[in-house]
Amino acid sequence: MDRREAEPSARVKRKAAGVLSLGDYEALARAHLPRPLFGYVAGACEDNLTVAANRDAMRRVAFVPRVLRDMAGRTQQLSLFGENWSSPFGIAPMGLSALIAMRGDIALARAAHAENVPMLLSATSLIRLEEVRAVSPSCWFQAYLPADRDWIDGVVDRVTAAGFGTLVISVDVPVLGNRENLIRERFSTPLKPSLRLALDGVLHPRWLLGTFAPTLLRHGMPAFENSSATRGAPVIARNVERSFGQRDRLTWDGIRHIRDRWRGNLVIKGLLHAEDASLARSVGADAIILSNHGGRQLDGAIATLDALPGAVAAAGDMPVLIDSGFRRGSDILKAIALGARMVLIGRPFLYAAAVHGQAGVRHAIGLLRAEIDRNMALLGANSLDELGPDYLYRTDGAAI
Repeated sequence: MDRREAEPSARVKRKAAGVLSLGDYEALARAHLPRPLFGYVAGACEDNLTVAANRDAMRRVAFVPRVLRDMAGRTQQLSLFGENWSSPFGIAPMGLSALIAMRGDIALARAAHAENVPMLLSATSLIRLEEVRAVSPSCWFQAYLPADRDWIDGVVDRVTAAGFGTLVISVDVPVLGNRENLIRERFSTPLKPSLRLALDGVLHPRWLLGTFAPTLLRHGMPAFENSSATRGAPVIARNVERSFGQRDRLTWDGIRHIRDRWRGNLVIKGLLHAEDASLARSVGADAIILSNHGGRQLDGAIATLDALPGAVAAAGDMPVLIDSGFRRGSDILKAIALGARMVLIGRPFLYAAAVHGQAGVRHAIGLLRAEIDRNMALLGANSLDELGPDYLYRTDGAAI
């Protein structure tokens, strides 16, 4: 696919002109999506303590800029896994995207490829991984895996055959978090058709006619296509949870087995403890992603930005990526200054896809890229490599 394809249309550009930040897309998506679907994307678990912690961690870190430097040659490009990327952020894996936006995984993948940033396709996606890989050769695949070696081998071999170069194993979901918000919003997996759900769809005609109806007519009932070596259950199937296997028995031995079988880049996602960063390095991981799953798993978990310095120290020369709670270019630069190689962002890009499709995702990427460029100039840093702890100050008095 040519990265220059699918430039935003004049119509979408006009609609997006009032979208000035990633936060603006959240407000638009709230009005666009049926309440249960918006609740699924936006919600976290229990008392939202981890969600608040992620944002509080960003606020506790302030910048200490340098001035009177020639900033005309600044660049936010970086190299990772032998690829040159245009910006230090990518699109985090998100399940059920094709229910939220028309062909959501395709829209996200094409936009990311066109803008030369990574996109991670989720194991709980509803479009076949082979189809997504065909339109976006640069995307990565993220898997949830049980301890079953036959299951592991089937997924790894399928991802290999599809031509993916980077496999991401999420390890922070041995069981599902306590998503009380989903019960309150009447969202469930399997998705249960009901009169209220139908009414909510009718009350959101743009989503109904622009996403749900054409998906059913052209592609049939969505199914979990990529959780195993074969097609998974439809989203309304009663046995849908069994299609993901038992993940609470996966251990580091399982990761070693994956490392032996997988020849591409191996990334472990969902770490927070520095010792786990060391273990990931010892079993041959090529990188790790610090993540608390955006607050959707263990409520009260440490903010990823707070966990970052310890993980970077333990990781040595292994790249450390990070996600959870990042919304601004300034957030990204704080993580880079603390040693992160790249930041992944999820929900805002899916909101953009829901509201404006692929072009909306590209607009959102452009907003974030412009914030990073502007803030690098204001910080006095011409490259990401120049950023370090000396550009930061902890407002709570703690050491950087």
